[in-house]
Amino acid sequence: MSQHAPEKQRLSRQLFKIKDLTTILAETHDPEKRLKRVLGAFDLILLGIGAIIGAGIFTVVGTAAAGDALRLGAGPSIIVSFALTAVACGFAALCYSEFAAMVPISGSAYTYAYATFGELVAWIIGWDLMLEYTVANIAVAISWSGYFTEFIRGFGIHLPAWATIDFRSAFQGFEKASVLLSQGTAFSQLNPSLQHAWEAVHLAPHLFGMPLICNLPAFIIVTLITTLLVIGIKESARFTSIMVAIKLLVLALFVAIGFFYVKPEHWIPFAPNGFAGIKTGAAIVFFAYIGFDAVSTVAEETKNPKRDIPIGILGSLVICTIIYIVVSAVFTGIIPFSILKDTLSTQKAEALAFAMKYIHLDWATGIVSAGALVAQTAVLLVMQLGQSRV
Repeated sequence: MSQHAPEKQRLSRQLFKIKDLTTILAETHDPEKRLKRVLGAFDLILLGIGAIIGAGIFTVVGTAAAGDALRLGAGPSIIVSFALTAVACGFAALCYSEFAAMVPISGSAYTYAYATFGELVAWIIGWDLMLEYTVANIAVAISWSGYFTEFIRGFGIHLPAWATIDFRSAFQGFEKASVLLSQGTAFSQLNPSLQHAWEAVHLAPHLFGMPLICNLPAFIIVTLITTLLVIGIKESARFTSIMVAIKLLVLALFVAIGFFYVKPEHWIPFAPNGFAGIKTGAAIVFFAYIGFDAVSTVAEETKNPKRDIPIGILGSLVICTIIYIVVSAVFTGIIPFSILKDTLSTQKAEALAFAMKYIHLDWATGIVSAGALVAQTAVLLVMQLGQSRV
């Protein structure tokens, strides 16, 4: 056992070897490795807003306010839910701000772990971050595809079913649909998702006997964003700024229009399910805040990271919180809680689009839906940006 002891000690030292800050920072001065420092505080705020405000605010506000069969709705007190979640996220944001200012490297939490806990922990956290951004990209890209398909359908453009669904979902849905059809269920009575899957498999073109099924819009948008990121960070930041401006204009339009339809009596009772509803709402809207940490991944490309990174992270968090609170106040002021509970708790719907339909403004419904599409595009861009930097 004594012979193996030195080997175990060497292995332990290797696994938990810390990369000191001097070495980490020295690498940023290597002309062949360093990234261009071209981003300012305003660029970082826009990146943060681009990552945080996604389709979540267009949909999650309805789920949090109305609740569902398993969760209580916050009702108008969703305003408090957003505020509580912002405070919780604020503590995490302060940690990211301090670390990013001290270690202005693109690796984010991977780099921080390498400098404190060692190589093994950094390796685990690094791949966790890669998985986080990958899964987020997949989910957002699929959702983007759904929004895009519905958007172009309004112009009379219909994509084939086999080009708007993934292979696994198509065959799982096809098998379920086939069983129901064999039992005598009419095709028109099938769930729309099962109809979609059955058509995808049944009508798909074949190559070497295999059906060609893929979510083409999701693949295309990810490819286009990847191409933009390869072109350069400044161009990516500029495109993000445009996307952020568009979605903020859409949310401003919603608030400006909805303000005239707000009825204060719809805010009574303010907390129909008490603190339990507020707490549940806070847990739901937490996912609308995810993304501010992506700002830390561009620390190496920031002109003055010690000043600009905290401004970018905390500034985007504060601005998004204000936007969320104002939008949710108008939303719950337009639609009474009783209708929210009866409708959005049982149906999957875009909350803000539903609010526009409720006040019979169909033209505004289309604009809000387009805003959700743009919001998701910005989220995809920032998430892929963060993944590539890690």
